[in-house]
Amino acid sequence: MLTLGIIVILTLLLLDFVKRRKTWRNFPPGPPSRPFVGNMLQLDVSYLHDSYTKLSKKYGDVFSLQFFWQNMVVLNGFEVIKEALFQKSEDIADRPTFPLYEALGLTGNSKAVVIAHYGPAWKEQRRFSISTLRDFGMGKKSLEENVVEEAGFLCSAFQSEQGRPFNPHYSINTAVSNIICSIVFGDRFEYDDEKFQKLLRLLDAALKAESGFFTQIVTAVPWLSKIPGVTKKVFQPQIRIFAYLKELVDEHRRTWDPEYKRDFIDAFLLEMEKAKGDSETSFNENNLLYTPVDLFSAGTETTTTTLRWALLYMLLYPEVQRKVQEEIDQVIGRNRKPAMLDVLNMPYTNAVIHEIQRCGAVLPLTLPHMAYRDTEIQGYFIPKGMVVMINLFSVLKDERVWKKPYQFYPEHFLDEERKFVKKEAFVPFSAGRRSCLGEQLARMEIFLFFTTLLQSLTFLIPDKEPRPREDPLSVFTLSPHSFNVCAKMR
Repeated sequence: MLTLGIIVILTLLLLDFVKRRKTWRNFPPGPPSRPFVGNMLQLDVSYLHDSYTKLSKKYGDVFSLQFFWQNMVVLNGFEVIKEALFQKSEDIADRPTFPLYEALGLTGNSKAVVIAHYGPAWKEQRRFSISTLRDFGMGKKSLEENVVEEAGFLCSAFQSEQGRPFNPHYSINTAVSNIICSIVFGDRFEYDDEKFQKLLRLLDAALKAESGFFTQIVTAVPWLSKIPGVTKKVFQPQIRIFAYLKELVDEHRRTWDPEYKRDFIDAFLLEMEKAKGDSETSFNENNLLYTPVDLFSAGTETTTTTLRWALLYMLLYPEVQRKVQEEIDQVIGRNRKPAMLDVLNMPYTNAVIHEIQRCGAVLPLTLPHMAYRDTEIQGYFIPKGMVVMINLFSVLKDERVWKKPYQFYPEHFLDEERKFVKKEAFVPFSAGRRSCLGEQLARMEIFLFFTTLLQSLTFLIPDKEPRPREDPLSVFTLSPHSFNVCAKMR
């Protein structure tokens, strides 16, 4: 039995060695991996961006890791990611398989835009999503007016607190979500609508589930997703979201008129009707449910979190808040509503908004990329099918680019004449083929919500409450810890 045990152990170690062996020439270096788990135990899975940034100091801006037996390459720093996302974007435009989504039935052409493999189905869905967002106002005056109106509702919600301490998270999340709702469902919701709040809670729970430790393990060890009940247990919020959206879609179907598009769902139903009989089309039932989830995830969480960072920095840096308000008074005044054209005459406010996004680094890592073809980055060979992680945090905090990378410093985006200067290393929305398709909408929302709030209100740390924490909380995105504000009429 002892001899058999030794043989089994040696066999397993040999198999592990073979699985972990890297046979490619000029493959990026990396830390030594451990049997079976690879480098998994050497990383803080809650703060992967931080672990990657620290490892880059030792192994260079392009290094390799192993999660169990899965090899991956991690890209760090502005120069590396500039080459990867701007010059060789298509080379790494693919996505790896996400086992939990496969277990949910989101396979083949049924993976919408965010997690779909790079190819005809992905291109079809991305082209449709961008076109439809534009049809319903992205980049146009009509949607700008909706955002300004919603910003007014948010101001009213803050004013109703009458200067008392309150947590702004709930109201900001509702206001931002309403913009996507107006596009996807054709209408906004009242802030106290219970059905709407249920959707927001489910989206929040889904985000936590997708960024959890177990999800990381299943991604690295796909066969775990085959265990009965695992997917349903981990992805219960996602399953409930799909059930919720199916109700809304069924309601749309009952009142659908192909001659009149009310919203994104109507537009998708029309494309499904056109594609009947085409077995290769990506316009199918699964994508009809998953694409709105894509839009909500991309269009709600990151913008909400950015605006929360904005309020936090205004609390922590009142002199910056005062300068922004002075510029608002000078360019817009107290009575006229802000407009996107105003940004051209507001260099300081624009710099502050960019610094909020840079310093907050809301999306520290992109979703995993995968090499679409053999390629080289910084001279290192990356084979087709290799998982590639993009560490945006390392770019937004790159000491070789930013004067004070770990401090809130709006002057990063101002020249000597106090004119706004956009930096090439400013990539909060990523770049290339997989860049955020709602970037234009997000920029509009952040500027209009931010200026509308500061036009009417001054934000203060509540009396007898400690100074809010400036360090981030990591749950897929980097968000502020919960904090209260006092919003006082100017």
